[in-house]
Formats: sequence, C-alpha cells, structure tokens
Amino acid sequence: MGNRTVIILKITEKKVVSITYSLTANDQHIETVDASHPMLFLHGNSGLPEKFEDNLVGLSKGDDFHFTLLPSDAFGTREEEDIVDLPIENFYSEDGKLDSEFLAVGKIIPLTDEQNNHHKAIILEINESEKFIKLDFNHPLADKTLHFTGKIIEVREATKEELDHGHAHGLGGHNH
Repeated sequence: MGNRTVIILKITEKKVVSITYSLTANDQHIETVDASHPMLFLHGNSGLPEKFEDNLVGLSKGDDFHFTLLPSDAFGTREEEDIVDLPIENFYSEDGKLDSEFLAVGKIIPLTDEQNNHHKAIILEINESEKFIKLDFNHPLADKTLHFTGKIIEVREATKEELDHGHAHGLGGHNH
C-alpha cells in the first residue's frame, strides 16, 4: 500500500464552510444550529459580520470555536431614526383591509422600498385610529454582545458555480 497524503483545508477566503453553533446574547439563548441542519457559507461573501468570519480563519474540520462579538463588530447599535411611522394604507390588502395574520405587533415583515431594496422590520405598533404602523428597522441583534460557541463541520474548496453566484450551494446553503 502506498503513502497517502491527506490535505487538511483551513478556513480562508472563498472556502465553503459548514458549522454548528450556539448563540447567546446578554446571557439569553438566541439560537442553536445543530449538525442535522448546519450553517453553510462562502467565507468572505457570506453577509455575516466580518469579525465573525475573521474569528474562523485558520480553523479546520473538527475544530471547536468560542468567541465574542461586541455590538460594533456585529449588528451595531440601535438608531432612533430607524424607527419610523408609515401610513397604514400602505399595508391594506386589495380589499382595503389589514391582514391581521401578516400584521401583528412583534412580527418581522419583509418590505421593499422605492429603489427595490429589500428590508426587514419589526412591527412595534399598529394604530388604526391614527392610521399608522410603527416599524423598527434596526437589526434584532443591534446593541447586543454576541457569544458564539461551535464546531467546524466541513471546509472545502468552492466550486466555480459557487464563486460565480457568490454563495455556497447544498445542505444549509442556497439551492437553485
């Protein structure tokens, strides 16, 4: 039997990374991503906070990680100007009514602006008498110090298609 070389890939720019993790913020559990549905992303093009990706550089399959991101390195601080009142008629259905299943205080809703940019906002208040809906466009994790604990499940080379598309494909990634 001949010698066999095993190449251990380390996380660097343009590698596809699969991880599991537990996230807490301000001593409150936020989410857990387990091995049955790991998170898959193209390093350097994930949309995740840059410091998140920086903390994974150099790690390999099987490595554990634990790090903390301050709000300035994660989703920033809450900004009062990102809380806005919009006319309630913007949310009427074709029959002139509010969709109470879609619109509820505390619900995160997708919105599109005049330039066709996509945003998400949390409904803070629905005021039918004064005809406005108060929305918070701040990220839900703004102002929070984030603590990640997890494991690297896989590191692999990105395919040409993944590089061309700018995202990872497969379980936990983007499927076309």
